[in-house]
Parts: sequence; structure tokens; C-alpha cells
Amino acid sequence: MFESFFPKPKLFFLSLFGWVALLIIFWYTSGEYVGTALGFNLEETAPVIGLGHFITPQFLWFDTYFLIGLLAFYGFWRYHSPHEWQDWAILGSALLIFLSYASVQVSVVINAWYGPFYDDIQKALGGGGEVTAGQLYGHLAVFCTIAFPYIAFIIGNRFFTAHFIFRWRTAMNDFYTARWKQVRHIEGASQRIQEDTMRFAAIMEGLGVAFVDSIMTLIAFLPVLAALSIHVETLPIIGAIPYPLVTLSIVWSIFGTVLLLVAGIKLPGLEFKNQRVEAAFRKELVLGEESEDSAQPVTLKELFSNVRRNYFRIYLHYTYFNLFRYLYLQADNVIVYIFLIPTIVSGRITLGIMNQILRAFGQVASSFQFLVSSWTTIIELISIYKRLQAFEASIRDQPLPQIDQEFIESGLKET
Repeated sequence: MFESFFPKPKLFFLSLFGWVALLIIFWYTSGEYVGTALGFNLEETAPVIGLGHFITPQFLWFDTYFLIGLLAFYGFWRYHSPHEWQDWAILGSALLIFLSYASVQVSVVINAWYGPFYDDIQKALGGGGEVTAGQLYGHLAVFCTIAFPYIAFIIGNRFFTAHFIFRWRTAMNDFYTARWKQVRHIEGASQRIQEDTMRFAAIMEGLGVAFVDSIMTLIAFLPVLAALSIHVETLPIIGAIPYPLVTLSIVWSIFGTVLLLVAGIKLPGLEFKNQRVEAAFRKELVLGEESEDSAQPVTLKELFSNVRRNYFRIYLHYTYFNLFRYLYLQADNVIVYIFLIPTIVSGRITLGIMNQILRAFGQVASSFQFLVSSWTTIIELISIYKRLQAFEASIRDQPLPQIDQEFIESGLKET
């Protein structure tokens, strides 16, 4: 899965994490000094609401820093371990990350736009004539200059992402088909090469993009939420704590993540077994097309009973998993209001600031809740990963993973 697309995956990802950590440390310790020395005016200024945000010295310096770090990493791996897919694996991945970062920055600009817009709405509703219709139309015009160009940007982003993921599938397909003589005897070999690589690529397209977006959103919105926390002095029951909105979003998201991890702990194994019993049933039907001795009613009945048994177990476990999931998601809709009510009734915040808080809190909380919102998809990805992992173990004459051994020993019976 990874060896086909990335050079020496274990060393590659270890070096990537180490390099990113170094870049982050340098950015926060010396980045401003170096940027200023290079001619970027990095003095603190008021937020730029509009497309001008993307040509501010701060944004351009980050772009330059990102490019320097990328080229250094790419140059090292191109020299150290050339790989057929290194351009897509390294440069393509970096472009996806940057596009995600730019996309999140649009959300940051829009969040900043909400403040003055809703403040003027609040003044206009007071009937004092302080705000004219022209001013409100001006706010909407600024919003349009941000939102409508973003449509073209997001379409281009999705187009490139789809091509990137298909290149990864192509790499996996080439890797497995080149070893067809070694794997053709493995149960479901054709299905694993065709269907599992297709499903792996499809899930990674959605899940991978969502994960990167979550990380970029956290990086962009945590400082925004921390800055907005100055408007909230105390929280009900809890009282005064440092950065209350940030603390609340983290604690609430961790609670939801742990809750669903515990509720769905058995689902990955059941999904994996489901693919195996479905494959066994399908294989017998295929053999029956070629030979009258195969696909006998008794055999098919037994195999389908295995399918039914596993599905019924999945339905049972998903019932209580979904119960906890939807209870949490419904509570998530009101949790921030519960803790904001004392601040709202005290009159310490305006309508604009309240909307900024709600949007920023929602962005941060949803990023921390990546596992909550994506857990069912992650379960499917884990089951596919386990199948391909067993496939690759057979290619390398290595012992099968434990779950495969248990499944074989069970003789396709319930364990």
C-alpha cells in the first residue's frame, strides 16, 4: 500500500515527522526574525478582510518558508532514494497540504468578516440610523469577493486530489500485478487487487483530505479561538480558567472521541470478517459458473449463513454505536451556547463577536472530532487495510496477521 507509492515508507514518514517538527520549532523561535531579515514586514497589523489577506507579508513569508522546507526535503529523498512515484508522493502531497491550508485561511477571513458585519446588523436593528443600507451592501460585496473565487479554487483542489489518489491506486496496482505469479493462488487475489485497491483509494480521497483539513483548521483557528476567549471571563460550574473556549473545545472533543472509540471497538474486526465471508460466498458462486460440482445448495446455504450471522452481529453493534454517536452529536449543537449564556446575558459581547465565537468554536471542535465524524469510514478503511496487509504478508512469505490466523482457524465459523 505505501511501499508502492512512497520511498522506504517507515524511514520516509519518520524523517517527515522529524523534519516537520524542526520546521515548526524554527518557525516559532526564529521565523519572524529570519522573515524580517529577508525583507518581509511582519509587524502586527489589523486583520485584512478580503482577498488582500493572501498577499499580506505574513502570508507570503509563510508561503516562502513552506516552499524552502519542501524543496529541501524533496531534494534529500530524490538523492537518497529515487522512486518512480516520488514526484506525486512528495510534491503532490505537499501541494494537497498547502491547498488545504489556503482553503482554511478562506474560512479564517470569513470568520473575521462575520464580526463587523453582524455588529452593523445589530446597530441597524436598533433603529438609530447609525448604519446605512450602503454599508451593509458593502459588507456583502466583500463577502462575494471572498466566496465566489473560492468556488473555482475548491473545484481545482478536488480535481487535483482525485488525480493524486488515482496515481496512488495505479502505484498499488502496478506493485501487485508485477507479483501476480506469487499471489494468484491467494484467496480473493483478484478482488484484492481490483476492488480493495479501488476502495482504499476512494476512502483515502475523502478521509485523507478531511484529516488534513482538520489539522490545518486547528492550526488556523486555535489562535483565533484563544484570542476570542478574552471575551468569556467565566464558565458555568467551572468558573474562571485560562483560555476557556479552547479548553472547552478540547475537553468536549476528547470526551466524544473516547466515547465512540469504546462504543465502536469491535466494529473493525467485524467489518474485516464481513469481507472474508462475503468473499468466500462470492468465490463459491464463481466456481459454480465453471463447474457443476461447485456451488451446491448445501454449501451455498452454509456460506450464506456465515454472511447472515456476521451481518446480524454488525447490526447489533452499530445500534448502540449509533445511539451514543447521535446523542453526542445532538448535544454538540448546544454545548457552546450552554457555556456562553452567562456571557451573553451580561452584555459583554456583541452579536458579531458571538457569531465569531460560535464559528471558531465549531471549526476547532469539529477538527478535534475528526474520529467522531469519520469513525464509520475509518472502520471500513481498517478492514481494507487488514485485507491488503494479509495479502502483502503472503507476497513476502511472512506470517499472516493475528486476525487472519483466527479467521482461518475458525473455519469460517463464528468466533
